[in-house]
Amino acid sequence: MRILVVGSGGREHALVRALRRSPRVSHVVCAPGNGGIARDALCIPVSANDNPGILHAARSNRIDLVVVGPEAPLAAGMADYLDANGVPVVGPRQAAARLESSKVFAKEFMARHGIPTAAFHVCDTAEAAMTVIESSAAAYPLVVKADGLAAGKGVVVARGVEEARNAVRRIMVEREFGAAGDSVVIEECLRGLEASFIVFTDGKTVVPAVAARDHKPLYDNDQGPNTGGMGAFSTDVILDPETTRCVIEKVIEPTVRGMAAEGCPFKGMLYAGLMLTSDGPKVLEFNVRMGDPEGQVILPRLESDFAALCERIAAGTLAEYQPVWSSKAAVCVVLASSGYPGAYARGKRIAGIEMAEEDPSVMVFHAGTRRDGESLVTDGGRVLGVTAIGADLCAAVTAAYEAVNKIRFEGMHYRRDIGATGLRQSSLVHRQSREGVCQ
Repeated sequence: MRILVVGSGGREHALVRALRRSPRVSHVVCAPGNGGIARDALCIPVSANDNPGILHAARSNRIDLVVVGPEAPLAAGMADYLDANGVPVVGPRQAAARLESSKVFAKEFMARHGIPTAAFHVCDTAEAAMTVIESSAAAYPLVVKADGLAAGKGVVVARGVEEARNAVRRIMVEREFGAAGDSVVIEECLRGLEASFIVFTDGKTVVPAVAARDHKPLYDNDQGPNTGGMGAFSTDVILDPETTRCVIEKVIEPTVRGMAAEGCPFKGMLYAGLMLTSDGPKVLEFNVRMGDPEGQVILPRLESDFAALCERIAAGTLAEYQPVWSSKAAVCVVLASSGYPGAYARGKRIAGIEMAEEDPSVMVFHAGTRRDGESLVTDGGRVLGVTAIGADLCAAVTAAYEAVNKIRFEGMHYRRDIGATGLRQSSLVHRQSREGVCQ
């Protein structure tokens, strides 16, 4: 098989490496790729948002299957375009991609189909939003979300009225996220542990991946502004079997059935961002692609043939596929540029990656890098994702941070507590098991 991966980030690097492990795959092409992906695939200078360019690249490179990594091309109809031109593709059509491209659509869809989520209001004007947040019935903290795509940054957890007002002004008046601020969703702030639950589906059959947990705030202890993700970990402790069954029955299956019933069947990778509340799992958001950085901890745990999985998604034959997942834990620490998620400098020389990858349990996924002559330099806000696999979460965390300590570039910033909630959760489960609480 010859496969084209669309995108240029850490998620796409993880997709490329997972596909390269397949004995079925002879060539992997990435458009546009980055400085690190170029070591593992043929990178071609075609924008991820260029539908005709991607089609031409697929035909000229005799591509058998296209895997779309980012959300923006899916929201713009890339899957529709490729499918209409006879190119098999992994990724939902534009109508189904509204689960991510419109927070309003997603919340109203969940309400129509009885999918557990936070109580919410939809506001089409700043005045209406101000009325909601200033209402005597408003309970703080509350969450203000831009309706459209904002690279994971259009969500503000407001702890008081003034913070909520500022969020509305930034989103709807100052248009910090452009057209994504045409409407906002204002919702209750759910409490509990978060989990990222990703499934593969051909529109009928659902194949779940192992669970992960993302760390979105910029600083340790979940402080600071939201980012696209500062790290993630994946371990079987995140969701126990009963909670997994509950999520599939109450969230995933109703979503897949509901999208089909509404005339926009979902085919691809469906991501449910969950809050594990005292009332059970509730949906924070849907994404319509592999998570980033979740992909950097989920895909390394897949022991089955990822290319075969992708091929069956596109062909609608996923019922024939039974994946095998490693019982090991995985941790990814994101190394970011100084200033991210705001303005940041580019072109800072990166050193130490080869030394970090001398440990066979470590993989360094490139997100924002490029080649400058013989040097590798920074070219984005999130620069690298340092992933380690371990027998347990503690071993994976230790290996990941030992690898991080070998890498350097000017202004490098990273969180030092990736996986900490998982270590506490693992300790609690172990203690309860010893006490006979968990049977």
